Amino acid sequence: MPPPPTIQRLEDVTRALAKIPDGDAGAVKAAEEREPLLTKPPGSLGRLEELTAWLCRWQGRHPPSMGNIQAQVFAANHGVTQQGVSAYPADVTAQMVANFEAGGAAINQLCKTFGIGFAVHALALDRPTQDFTEDPAMSEDECLDAIVFGMGTVSDGIDVLCLGEMGIGNTTAAAALCLGLFGGDAGDWTGQGTGVSGKALSLKTEIVAGAAKRHGQEATGPIDLLRRLGGRELAAIAGAVLAARFRRVPVLLDGYVATAAAAVLEAARPGALDHTRIGHVSTEPGHRLLLDKLAKTPVLDLNMRLGEATGAALAVQVLKAAVACHTGMATFEEAAVAGQSG
Repeated sequence: MPPPPTIQRLEDVTRALAKIPDGDAGAVKAAEEREPLLTKPPGSLGRLEELTAWLCRWQGRHPPSMGNIQAQVFAANHGVTQQGVSAYPADVTAQMVANFEAGGAAINQLCKTFGIGFAVHALALDRPTQDFTEDPAMSEDECLDAIVFGMGTVSDGIDVLCLGEMGIGNTTAAAALCLGLFGGDAGDWTGQGTGVSGKALSLKTEIVAGAAKRHGQEATGPIDLLRRLGGRELAAIAGAVLAARFRRVPVLLDGYVATAAAAVLEAARPGALDHTRIGHVSTEPGHRLLLDKLAKTPVLDLNMRLGEATGAALAVQVLKAAVACHTGMATFEEAAVAGQSG
């Protein structure tokens, strides 16, 4: 498998997307040949069977492995928060990063419980992006640096990568980005985020509508729209997803913001997210709409909207269950059980 290409300019991201490798059809065939031999009615494990085949395809082997699971959270600050789109001040981003590092957040507990490696990456918290109601959120160099950073966090040998984020104001960025990519009504893409409601939610929706209209008219394509409306953490997630494709690493995306970041790649190159699954569907209204646009079915629906890769980490257990059944179940012959007679 070739390593991820060198990215030196934003245009190189689009060129890299044109070269993304396909999955391993042979590994999928091996999984599909084993499934009918197992002591169960055909198809009776439902989506667990499909998830096993998906892991085989993108890990490039059969049987799949779940021994090295990693979760990564990217954190950044957004200039648009000065418009009052969040119930919390931007200082909370740095405070939560410290909480992640101290092991006190929800994602820390899930990773410890499920045996998932964890890392948090803070991206220039002292330099928020520009307020995209006035200017593009990032310069080309800033966006490029974040994408390349995200790519560099993905190494060979990871069995599954869980991606999440932390950043006050980033549901506003996600909503504006989705509106710019897919169109529609700003109200359908914009939710309460950290808990805004009433006039604050109306203001947030107006900001999303205005920013998407302005930058959508000026953007040269999906990657440029990410630069204009996204944030460093969104760009880093997009970079990590891209690198994972080249390194044969299946990806579990977390909620609305992480999926919005990855959706940029799919908009630029259909099929770019085939190696990803969505850990859970957020209660942010735009997330379910986005999953419809991407034709993605979430692994879980638990009425969550925390972010920080929590939904992706929970979905790991479903993948582990799928692999355990596929690799550990006896065949009809081994168990001396009569198989299906047709």
